[in-house]
Amino acid sequence: MAATTPPKVVFEHEGVFIHSSPDESEDQDLISGFLRIVDKDGETLVEYKPLEDTDPSNILCACKDSSSVVEWTQSSEDKPHRPVDHQLSYETEWDMINAVSFRRKAHTHGDGGSNHANDRNKWAFSFNVCDLRSITVKCEGWSYIIFRLKDATALPAIHFHQGGSTVFLDSLRKSVQINECPDDESILIVSSYNKAFSQSFENLLDDANYNFVQKFKKDPYTTTLGGFSKVTNYLFDAFRAPELECQQRPAEEVADLLGELIPGLEINQQEEPGFEVITRLDLGPRPEVQRKGPVTMEEWEKYQDSEGRMTNVPHIKDVIFKGGLCHAVRKEAWKFLLGYFPWNSTHEERKLLQKSKTDEYFRMKLQWKSVSEEQERRNSRLRDYRSLIEKDVNRTDRNNKFYEGLDNPGLILLHDILMTYCMYDFDLGYVQGMSDLLSPVLFVMENEVDAFWCFVSFMDEMHENFEEQMQGMKTQLIQLSTLLRLLDLAFWNYLEAQDSGYLYFCFRWLLIRFKRELHFQDVLRLWEVMWTRLPCQNFHLLVCCAILDSEKQKIMDRKYGFNEILKHINELSMKLDIEEVLSKSESICMQIKNCKDLPHSVSEILGLNRVTKPSTALETSEYGILESPQTSPRSSHRQDHVVSNGHSHLQETTHNGCKVAFIS
Repeated sequence: MAATTPPKVVFEHEGVFIHSSPDESEDQDLISGFLRIVDKDGETLVEYKPLEDTDPSNILCACKDSSSVVEWTQSSEDKPHRPVDHQLSYETEWDMINAVSFRRKAHTHGDGGSNHANDRNKWAFSFNVCDLRSITVKCEGWSYIIFRLKDATALPAIHFHQGGSTVFLDSLRKSVQINECPDDESILIVSSYNKAFSQSFENLLDDANYNFVQKFKKDPYTTTLGGFSKVTNYLFDAFRAPELECQQRPAEEVADLLGELIPGLEINQQEEPGFEVITRLDLGPRPEVQRKGPVTMEEWEKYQDSEGRMTNVPHIKDVIFKGGLCHAVRKEAWKFLLGYFPWNSTHEERKLLQKSKTDEYFRMKLQWKSVSEEQERRNSRLRDYRSLIEKDVNRTDRNNKFYEGLDNPGLILLHDILMTYCMYDFDLGYVQGMSDLLSPVLFVMENEVDAFWCFVSFMDEMHENFEEQMQGMKTQLIQLSTLLRLLDLAFWNYLEAQDSGYLYFCFRWLLIRFKRELHFQDVLRLWEVMWTRLPCQNFHLLVCCAILDSEKQKIMDRKYGFNEILKHINELSMKLDIEEVLSKSESICMQIKNCKDLPHSVSEILGLNRVTKPSTALETSEYGILESPQTSPRSSHRQDHVVSNGHSHLQETTHNGCKVAFIS
């Protein structure tokens, strides 16, 4: 007997309601429950189950008096619960837009909880989507939907008092076709996909039953985050004729198609720095480096003067680069590394800054919180941003305790910060993948306002990765190819022979800075090391080189082709040793710096040609990077960013007999 496949929850939303009485009587009961879409044994089911009364003790919630995730205590009185560490702060005046609240509804039955539970359970229902005929969608201050089955059964209306109806319908569309009724736009007609057609897509991505190529053209980010190896599996299958299943189209054609499918990512040889042959250079031996232990709170405090100013900033960056930070230090240190706090600011100046930034944050948050459903119905961009954010938040780091469980307050903060960022940068808004960048920042800050402004600084660095033209991604792939060609020309030639010379398989690494490749705690370590801007510009590209250096022998010995390379790189996820990777990356950097005949293009990429004799106003770190204690990393980063990504011309030069092309 075949083993049954465990059910897979495709969608889950808690906080939907059934009104016990169809009229608006004051004494009607609101049946709170959760709505699910579940894949079970090849069938897709929609389920609604009422919630049992929840014990609010020890539940984590976000409140505006601290803008933090705090613990709530159980109260016997019928009052809103107050946090354990209730404290007054700058946010008290913003209570009117409190994002998270919790209220327990008292039992109305005198005979205890069992009858109460039985009354609630009678509202539960479940049906196969193949039995669904239509969905009526209406709005009366909030959205509610009514399912009507093919046997004419009308199920109780499901009310989305807290939003989520759009995300539910989007998830349902992955299993059935949904079209507006021509006679009544509030009615959606449901029809099933062809099952054979659907089965051919079921293993491509988490989002099954979509036309994959169209989805990839529309949103390469989601497709990439879902696993690049699955992309090529589909492409090979698509080129395979039914009667010639054993034959495949050549890999170079697949590679060409892959480049064409990502809008703006086609890399033209005339744009690529270093497209001329670079003769093999002797880089010399690769020095050994030693990592150190993380910076402790005691060590961190030694770098502060009596008024709170950070002293000897280059040295503190050196020790952070060498060993990272203890978790207890991160909440404060990240604010400096990301440029939210100036290094030379005092305690008092930082308090004033936080007060000002708190006001600015909540003014922006109020902008989207005060938009009515009627307004949002006429603002397609905001509606699309909200839909994408709700979808991504519900699947971001759900195995992390900070974000696990239903209606987790950490998820609500994640949602609210991303929505507020749309108000901060409406042109960019929200692009899938940005939730991956915010999640670790919020985890460390445990504070809505601080997390937002740190995220803003991080996005200043990552902005071009998410722009529609993808110039940031395109430039980084070109630069990475240039570095790899210098470090190991034989390996680069092998990749080029497999039509992998543009290193598309590193796309996800670069897009979200290895967030999906490393364990969560290792991501924190890598990011804080990279935020020191040491030991060179674009250090993350050397991290890519270090990983590839460790895998090159396996790839070449096993004669991996285009498809196998993508699959192998994708399967490295969660198998990387962060300390080993960082050690090798630093060693590669030192090896490159020791090379006397370094091509100018490489110097430009790594920012090595900018080191001059320091003036009295500047301090120099161990790695020769100029530091000014009067400027924040954010401002210095922006100067680096122009150098690393803003190329307008390609020039050729002959450098010690090596003809190269470089960025100017």
